[in-house]
Amino acid sequence: MSAKISPLAGKPATESQPVDVAALLAAYHDLTPDPSVPEQRVAFGTSGHRGSSFDRSFNEWHVLAVVQAICEYRARSGVDGPLFVGIDTHALSGPAFESTLEVLAANDVQTQVSAGGEYTPTPAVSHAILTYNRGREHGLADGIVITPSHNPPESGGIKYNPPHGGPADTDATSWIAARANALMEGGLRDVKRMPFAQAIKASNTHDYDFLQRYVGDLGDVLDLEIIRAQGVRMGVDPLGGAGVHYWSAIGERYGLDLTVVSETVDPTFSFMSLDWDGRVRMDPSSSYAMQRLIGLKDRFEVAFACDTDHDRHGVVAPSTGLMQANHYLATAAWYLFQNRPGWRADAAIGKTAVTTALIDRIARHLGRPLREVPVGFKYFVSGLYDGSLGFGCEESAGASFLTKNGSAWSTDKDGIAAALLAGEMTARMGKDPGQIYAEVTALLGDPANARIDAPANHAQKAKLSKLAPTQVTSTTLAGDPIVDVTNQAGGQGIGGIKVVSDQGWFAARPSGTEDIYKVYGESFRGKDHLQTVLQEAQAMVDRALAD
Repeated sequence: MSAKISPLAGKPATESQPVDVAALLAAYHDLTPDPSVPEQRVAFGTSGHRGSSFDRSFNEWHVLAVVQAICEYRARSGVDGPLFVGIDTHALSGPAFESTLEVLAANDVQTQVSAGGEYTPTPAVSHAILTYNRGREHGLADGIVITPSHNPPESGGIKYNPPHGGPADTDATSWIAARANALMEGGLRDVKRMPFAQAIKASNTHDYDFLQRYVGDLGDVLDLEIIRAQGVRMGVDPLGGAGVHYWSAIGERYGLDLTVVSETVDPTFSFMSLDWDGRVRMDPSSSYAMQRLIGLKDRFEVAFACDTDHDRHGVVAPSTGLMQANHYLATAAWYLFQNRPGWRADAAIGKTAVTTALIDRIARHLGRPLREVPVGFKYFVSGLYDGSLGFGCEESAGASFLTKNGSAWSTDKDGIAAALLAGEMTARMGKDPGQIYAEVTALLGDPANARIDAPANHAQKAKLSKLAPTQVTSTTLAGDPIVDVTNQAGGQGIGGIKVVSDQGWFAARPSGTEDIYKVYGESFRGKDHLQTVLQEAQAMVDRALAD
């Protein structure tokens, strides 16, 4: 079950064969999916439907069917305000945007698209929805984001954000997926569509300046003035993603010492370094993929990057280099709940079941409620929306938090705000986030954690997602008594299994977005103990899958 690290991991992407963009785009239009094949059907993972046109899992038919289904879903749900559309820089996002607009215009949806064809980060769409809906009870807005997030260049993706601004819940995505598959089975006969040249000029298609609206409000969620006043030297690598032009606008508007190291947009993402498996993946939490960012360590007081749709972040601190996602998230929770007096006194700290248990200890230390949820940012939406959750995070480097006055900012992940928070911490504390993390762990314990990613086919992923606690028969984990075995968090299934002791834990679950499965482990007894935890985790899961 161990992941095999490729000999190309961390090397320049130019050492691998780049994706054939022309062939990828041709396959989008030319290949027709077969809805009788499970891998070619519409299926919403933790955040939207994703796939590749080469595999017939993200083609024109998928997008036309999904958007028609969204039009019908919003009509049956009484959502009749504008729909905001965002798009990232993946090659398939361009034709998917055209397909999306063709259906929205034909369905007479009042559609807001980015002015000047600017790319649109996921948090900018979420913020636009929330801003429009504030104080309204009728005519509510919702949104579509065309992105496969950090996934490889041959990937495409599309997700729906209802009027609460965050990822749609399972009820919504299940209905949309079922309807989309039915539309494909019917040969798209019930899909309304008009040519893109007409759709882009239709009376119900409108320009919206996502960039200026988002950048203009950013001071509501961050103390940018203290960053400016302290002159914190910050560097950012947009990784050729949707926020590529947002960063210079942020620096100019707020007078920040913010250097954008590259504004290159390349659909092959050949400027990247290769991830653990030798593939191109814009994962800002991966040390293999983030070699260019890590190279900024000694040039700035803090440096950061975001993935392709800018909903995930990676932070480099001079004291530590690239911070593990769990380390930075714990530091952010520690800092925010001591520096946001405008938040409710009972605002909770939110984390997914596979995020570091150090956050549990921080919550106890600060006297804050802890809200643990399954993997998927949708489980944080209601709390971020009503202010009962100050900060929600997941170990894959996704987080969002409230404005300074305790209102909703983005109910989807916001990599831009999370990254800039590193600058605020540095300015206010006089220490970089790595130094702050060291102080937290000296007080509350220093966990060692790791995640193993390994290939898994459709059947293996299905079996792993249905593991029951009774299938784990061990009574100890790396020498410590097991105190809990569960397949739930917050009363909902986690799509896998979690085994917990007082000094460590592991969780195993299939990826909702790729053909891999993940084993997460953590130990408060150190790296050697962690290795034992992971070895025993592998053995337990192997036995369970063999039954």
